[in-house]
Amino acid sequence: MKFLFFLTIMSLPLAAQVRPLAQDHVALWTSPDPARIYGYTPGICRLPSGRLVVTHEISSAGKDVPPENKPFHESRILTSDDGGRTWTHRANFELSFARPFVAGKALYILGRDRQVAIIRSDDAGVTWSERSFLNDTGIWHQSACNVHFAKGNVYLVMEKHAPKRGITGWQVADLAPVLMRAKADSDLTKRENWTFASELVFEDIPESRLPNAFGLPFHPMDPKKVTFLVPPKGRGIAPLGWCETNVVQFTDPDHVWFDPEGKTFHLWMRANTGMTNYAAIAQVRENDDGSMTTALVKSPAGTPMLYAPCPGGQMRFHVLWDEQTKLFWLLGSQSTDSTIRPDRMPKERWGLPDNERQRLVLHFSKNMIDWCFAGLVAKGDSPKESRHYAA
Repeated sequence: MKFLFFLTIMSLPLAAQVRPLAQDHVALWTSPDPARIYGYTPGICRLPSGRLVVTHEISSAGKDVPPENKPFHESRILTSDDGGRTWTHRANFELSFARPFVAGKALYILGRDRQVAIIRSDDAGVTWSERSFLNDTGIWHQSACNVHFAKGNVYLVMEKHAPKRGITGWQVADLAPVLMRAKADSDLTKRENWTFASELVFEDIPESRLPNAFGLPFHPMDPKKVTFLVPPKGRGIAPLGWCETNVVQFTDPDHVWFDPEGKTFHLWMRANTGMTNYAAIAQVRENDDGSMTTALVKSPAGTPMLYAPCPGGQMRFHVLWDEQTKLFWLLGSQSTDSTIRPDRMPKERWGLPDNERQRLVLHFSKNMIDWCFAGLVAKGDSPKESRHYAA
């Protein structure tokens, strides 16, 4: 006799059984006009005292809005001393794409106003210095991505545009991720205390134009301009590129990319390919003279690697190394329907099939390649309710 057993969960729908880790929240800011005024670039850090410091932007995306009928932009600093239950608006500052972090005995916010700039607080975020620019050239980009500490240094990445290349639309093909290094206990407002790595522009990488066997780019892409997947002007996709860079270092001696000298750092970036769950990657090597050189990663076989598997790598994600668990923790966006035909997408879904932003999820990994699902952090009830750009 053969028996066939079925295990059936009858009590609750599947969606009701999934309990997000952090669905309850405190709103630091609510848009008075959600159709025209948006929140951008949230960043957060914790001070030794336990105080939380948050930065974020408010913007009309360059469009005129009432009451003054001109573009609106504001960057704000807030603090909390009760674990995030209540917040105090401390100041506004004139930088975008910024992130807060502690180095030495000071609190800093580093961002850009075309060039890279930084401000400093010596009283836990109550008052702030004027901007100090760390360079004089270029147009720079980033998000509130991670900050890494090693060997008494602070490391972080800003991204530099290589303009005048004829790229239109979202310009991520002309970006170069630039690793920056400074002694953590130095005055980070002084440009002479910083070293910038060499620049590797995505468009200049021969491997970015080579065919591969795993479908990148996933949708048709022009190398210089937006391609509209739903003619004549619907569902536009920008050229291949990378952006929003995190920096990591492999300290496990068993890892194939471990550097016993501790001079190699790896960059994990959002990959604009039309496909989900791949990140773009590169590496930076510290030279004997203190300079830093950016290059592609190579596999143990010597094969150049421009992409690596990464849950949510198609969108902004955030990576942190936890010394206690010896794990990398990844906060990013979960896709549920990236293979839908662009012309069949519901009107309430924004952008491209790989652009879902309403489910924020947590993963962990010992090596940045093999990822384990840790939980659903928060979710919106519709595609228009973003839970995204976590820091």
